[in-house]
Amino acid sequence: MKLTRWGPRGAEKPGLCDAKGRIRSLAGVIDDVRGDVLLPEALAKLAKLDPETLPLVGEDVRLGACVGGVGKFLCIGLNYADHAAESGMAVPTEPVIFDKATSAIVGPNDDVEMPRRGEKLDWEVELGVVIGKPAKYVEKSRAREHIAGFCVINDLSERRFQLEGTGQWIKGKSCDTFGPMGPWLVTKDEVRDPQDLAIWLEVDGRRFQNGNTRTMIFDVDYLVAYVSQFMSLQPGDVISTGTPPGVGLGQKPDPIWLKVGQTMRLGIQGLGEQRQRVIAAP
Repeated sequence: MKLTRWGPRGAEKPGLCDAKGRIRSLAGVIDDVRGDVLLPEALAKLAKLDPETLPLVGEDVRLGACVGGVGKFLCIGLNYADHAAESGMAVPTEPVIFDKATSAIVGPNDDVEMPRRGEKLDWEVELGVVIGKPAKYVEKSRAREHIAGFCVINDLSERRFQLEGTGQWIKGKSCDTFGPMGPWLVTKDEVRDPQDLAIWLEVDGRRFQNGNTRTMIFDVDYLVAYVSQFMSLQPGDVISTGTPPGVGLGQKPDPIWLKVGQTMRLGIQGLGEQRQRVIAAP
């Protein structure tokens, strides 16, 4: 299934994508795409629905983040060796984990704000893993049982906030609108191999990132198992698994930063596309 959330910001309703790519409303069937709705037995029940019996949603409707009520928004830094190299950082020997504030989460096509005092706004297309079953001290061999599905994430960063001064990653990653998520939560049964997905990003039509999840240092199953050794994971928690090379910070001879008025377009094979315009923060 491809689950989504649609409607005005803060009042999104649940939905799914039918075989023709149209959004069907799940309002009245479930309250939201969040929490216990993502448990294996709940997803199995949804999978038995005939989408043709569900109301169609208008084509021009806004899409919200594909998961609501995210409890933890965790990110993995430097998880592609070539991205670590372009960032001038050592390849990690174990996953680098950091938080991103859940207030950064927005819909896949919402505007992205250049924060006040922002000077070095950067892009990062990433594979998102959505937890569907509580996980604590999970073995890698059982990790997939705890995954509900996958999605596209743009892990935006303000590099000056992140790396200069006190150099706190959470500070440079958590500005409002810095976490576009979606358009779909694609359940794991539809993703044959999460370690073999094309992943890309363009700015104003120029392709900067063009990679594949097969070059991750730490794969999806390892990451779920690893994180669960340090904190319990709950249904609806999200892990953003790192970005391939091609970010603005790594451009040669000089970094390239996003500017107000520019447009990003990004996607992952089988998981859909996003499109965001950069605007000035109000």
